[in-house]
Amino acid sequence: MNRYLELSIEYANQRSYLDDLYSVYPTIPEGIRNIDKQAWGKVEAAFNKGNNYELIKRLLEFDLFPIKDSYVAYLRRDKSSLERNPKTINRLSGRLYEMGLDLIYQKCSEAKETNRQIGPMFRKWAASKSLGLKPCSLEQFVSNNEDAVLEGSDVQLMRFAKEHLGYNHNKGLDLVARFNGKYVIGEAKFLTDFGGHQNSQFRDALATLDAEVDAVAVAVLDGVLYIRGKNKMYTELTEISAEKNIMSALLLREFLYSL
Repeated sequence: MNRYLELSIEYANQRSYLDDLYSVYPTIPEGIRNIDKQAWGKVEAAFNKGNNYELIKRLLEFDLFPIKDSYVAYLRRDKSSLERNPKTINRLSGRLYEMGLDLIYQKCSEAKETNRQIGPMFRKWAASKSLGLKPCSLEQFVSNNEDAVLEGSDVQLMRFAKEHLGYNHNKGLDLVARFNGKYVIGEAKFLTDFGGHQNSQFRDALATLDAEVDAVAVAVLDGVLYIRGKNKMYTELTEISAEKNIMSALLLREFLYSL
């Protein structure tokens, strides 16, 4: 078994893993979303006038639509579809009138779900020099061959890997670095539970390890996958992927400096 995978499993099962992991993923719920007063005024006006089209149109301008419905994403992406689908607009409006303005406001201003905040947390943690180096700009990164961590969004890091390292995977990256002359790419995930979307996230991270790239590929994984048992994640981790570079973020620094 890969040494750092083995250490990650031991860490998770024997030490204060969750307490320590909180420094990487401080999953503190954000406050309620700010609702622009002027924009909300237009929602109130449409609601009070019973103008279904205007009500849906204005609510789609907010980050969070107040009801979950399979058709909302389509309407949000194609605004012209509002005029072409009056029955859908009326159906959604009926649910909104039942809710009332107070509940609509409450739903529109709900805090972001924790799992939607997890993505940027790893890069924020890395930006605090947790890997021993403060991430640098692209210009600095390519100017020499010294140890460095590249600063950027997941898309920017992916673009660098494609252009400079032959990365052939259409998936954003959370880490591009260079240690002891070796390039490293990685994707970070915090898997909070078993099943469903979390299994997909797990497989996505493993797929990055199989991508063609002129670099050391790492899956920086944390969460329930290290719980010993017969669950699919642990089985795949310890049997199918046992020799791959899979490790907790808490062991990443040690791995990078060992290259």
